[in-house]
Amino acid sequence: MPKAICYFLSFALLSIALPRVDSYSQPDKSIVITQATVYDGSGGPSFRANVRIEGDRIAEIGSFRPRVDEEIIPARNLVLAPGFIDIHNHSEVGLDRDPAAASQISQGITTLAVGPDGYSPWTVGDYLNRREQRRAAVNVLSFVGHATVRAEVMGGDFKRAATEEEITKMESLVEQAMREGAFGLSSGLEYDEGHPATTEEVIRLARVAARHRGIYMSHIRDEADLVMSAIEEAIRIGREARIPVQISHIKMGTRGVWGKASAAAAMIDRARRAGLDITADCYPYDAWASTITVLIPSRRYDDPMAVKRGLDDVGGAANVLVTNCSAHRDYEGKTLEEIARLQSKPPVDVYIEIVKDGGASIVCRSMKQSDIRVFYRQSWVMVSSDGGIGGRHPRGAGTFPRVLGRFVREWKWLALPEAIRKMTSMPAERLGLKDRGMIRKGMKADLVLFNPRTIIDRSTFKDPQSLSEGVERVFVNGQTVWLKGKTTGNLSGVVIRNR
Repeated sequence: MPKAICYFLSFALLSIALPRVDSYSQPDKSIVITQATVYDGSGGPSFRANVRIEGDRIAEIGSFRPRVDEEIIPARNLVLAPGFIDIHNHSEVGLDRDPAAASQISQGITTLAVGPDGYSPWTVGDYLNRREQRRAAVNVLSFVGHATVRAEVMGGDFKRAATEEEITKMESLVEQAMREGAFGLSSGLEYDEGHPATTEEVIRLARVAARHRGIYMSHIRDEADLVMSAIEEAIRIGREARIPVQISHIKMGTRGVWGKASAAAAMIDRARRAGLDITADCYPYDAWASTITVLIPSRRYDDPMAVKRGLDDVGGAANVLVTNCSAHRDYEGKTLEEIARLQSKPPVDVYIEIVKDGGASIVCRSMKQSDIRVFYRQSWVMVSSDGGIGGRHPRGAGTFPRVLGRFVREWKWLALPEAIRKMTSMPAERLGLKDRGMIRKGMKADLVLFNPRTIIDRSTFKDPQSLSEGVERVFVNGQTVWLKGKTTGNLSGVVIRNR
């Protein structure tokens, strides 16, 4: 069953008859965080200050004295930063299972952008309405997915270029989603539903999003040997649709392009100097998670030579971990090499069998830390997780503390002010969020208080749900949602619509 259709069914089942939740009540007392080391999200140096929260907003920043009737939160030796904004998140359905969103807020995430990679809830308006009825601890906004509207128009007959009539219908659906509050168009051109689309089709739909001040966010057509041409296609779409471009989870995903991150960065820099608005995001892991079919760009899944080439390109079957396989549950948690050894079969034969039996989700370790380092040092690359609630990749629970604990504190790849900018004001600006992403008077009180000496990720590939450490307290719209290693039960997140 196509990925898009599976998504629609799971979303529909989980979103039927959601109970209405009344608007949350603001605390009776104002709150003052005292003696915090404030990184305001701008990328500038820190400063010591008290911060007052009244209702859902920051009311004052400075050296003032707290009033006797205020709640006081001592924060000496702790960092106070804007709440982290995850511009690429897959918690669309997970928020129904876990509205407290422990794996997200324990990282300091306060806002999730869902609907990436071409797959979004449909309709976007219905989804956002349901999220207002069934609140969560985090703020939520959504993109409209290219593959989603493609499936709506073309059904199961998607393995071809769309006709003019079909593209016109897709344009109408994107128009509808943008009017309902979507922040732009997302695409997943490497996946089965999106791959057959022509560049011209995507440009047409991106122009619709551009008319509503949206952005184009893309899992580009290839993240492996053809990644450079895929980046060029994304640049072309931005230029011809006159729309800002966000390249999702930028990476060098196969041996043939290892070490070429600098060349990719230079290509994007040239486009930016030419006046195009192009940015990217990157998660801090050397392994990606996707469907097993992505390994074979030619889509000749039953061709032993094509399969062998695909496995060789990612460094071999030992680098491919099966995380979800409905036809063979005993394969889960094992690499293709381990499965092959247990069955006394070549890994190629195991791969062909899995695809024939319905496919699988995998985690593939096929990137180099040196390339990740290059991307994180680009001023136009922000942090994203590409994870979500219940994901089977450690990025779902560990991304933001991993950057702060390992990339900043341990490995010194980048300075703390710049890392925080990449998590806060940069994605806020990209999304056009005027009242989040900075610590400024009058801004929404989405805040994270963390210990810079202890913050670290604890999730692993064997235990991807293990929560991070070092985040002391998280505020969403002025209410504490995370405190001393636990959720508080406050569901103060709101739905954010593009207006």
